[in-house]
Amino acid sequence: MSRKYFGTDGVRGRVGQYPITPEFVMRLGYAAGKVLAHDGTVTRPRVLIGKDTRISGYMLEAALEAGFTAAGVDVLLTGPLPTPAIAYLTRALRLQAGVVLSASHNAFDDNGIKFFSAKGDKLPDDKELEIEAELDKPMGCVSSDKLGRAKRLDDAAGRYIEFCKSTFPSEFDLRGLKIVVDAANGAAYHIAEPVLHELGADVISIGASPNGFNINDECGATAPDALVRSVRANHADLGIALDGDADRLVMVDAAGAVYDGDQLLYAIAATVHAVQPIKGVVGTLMSNLGLEKALAQLGIGFARAKVGDRYVLEQLKERGWLYGGESSGHILCLGKHTTGDGIVSALQVLAAMRRSGLSLEALVKPLKMYPQTMINVRVEKGFDWQNHAGLNAAKVEAEKILGDTGRILIRASGTEPLIRVMVEAEDAELAKSQAQLMAASLKI
Repeated sequence: MSRKYFGTDGVRGRVGQYPITPEFVMRLGYAAGKVLAHDGTVTRPRVLIGKDTRISGYMLEAALEAGFTAAGVDVLLTGPLPTPAIAYLTRALRLQAGVVLSASHNAFDDNGIKFFSAKGDKLPDDKELEIEAELDKPMGCVSSDKLGRAKRLDDAAGRYIEFCKSTFPSEFDLRGLKIVVDAANGAAYHIAEPVLHELGADVISIGASPNGFNINDECGATAPDALVRSVRANHADLGIALDGDADRLVMVDAAGAVYDGDQLLYAIAATVHAVQPIKGVVGTLMSNLGLEKALAQLGIGFARAKVGDRYVLEQLKERGWLYGGESSGHILCLGKHTTGDGIVSALQVLAAMRRSGLSLEALVKPLKMYPQTMINVRVEKGFDWQNHAGLNAAKVEAEKILGDTGRILIRASGTEPLIRVMVEAEDAELAKSQAQLMAASLKI
């Protein structure tokens, strides 16, 4: 059965447009609360609600709280906190679910609702379908004596900071490193700097002044130029960029070189493998072919999942592997956390540097990346790109030209009305020209 409201990463859209409206979000909270109440594991379910720094978070938080409490569910509110922090705290506090109000790397006028299970995992598909079934029923309200209560979890940030620090090996510290951290004016604006500082680093913070509107605005993991400039201006050793909800990571070295998720995943996996061999790593259809080949040279297996960290997680669990990620910067280290976490991932890269005694550049040197070009083409919702004659003809021609020297991936975004056209080839100009031709065919 296909899902009506839930995409690859919760329910997401433009604020004020269905379904990201106060009325729908209240009904969503009520429906989710009814599913939790029917679960039967506890007599009175409790959920945690966190958010990023978007102005709409105030409105949607209130609506979600109203829905849950109307269903007889108690609510704990954290205020702005990274998505992976909600996953951790949900598990640590033995709650029945966690919910995050965030649209991740999108602009401030989007927002979304992500759910975590009691184990700190993304909510299973069957639970999302149960919630959708409840959404199709009229909203009610439990009797007054059964209404839920809501309160603030005042020490949420401190708990999560200590958790992040615990994932860094106790035999190492970050003394002697000057690090610039860009929190994207998002949920980690008050988290990332203390974590690094308390581990010993000299920290310079940028993107740490949220105003409700500037989240991801020319800063953070999706716009690392600001980080590059700051690293150079401050003569820093490294730069760390997170996205709006801090589950995505990009890093920069002292020379201003930018390292994406594929490169950082390789640095972590290769260093761990040298100490304790690992069987394999999971990437996605977008992962660079160079990553697959470099891991093979080390004797590490590689598998590709559909794009989306939930699919990476599924394959990791099926195979019993611990490391996976996306080139966009979502990195999973299941020995440390149940979900992708930008801060925890950065700490694993820093641990790899300390353990090996190598710079970030030296750590990833064996990895030869194939040039990739990806073009996002905005389309109407429901656009049938798979049967588009112009695109299919352009794709056939591109495949003939590339032969065995590259690959093509065309897919629809799971969160936005975009068609993503990606070409990977040994020759950068060839990848660029073929991607442009296919993208242009969609605009005709």
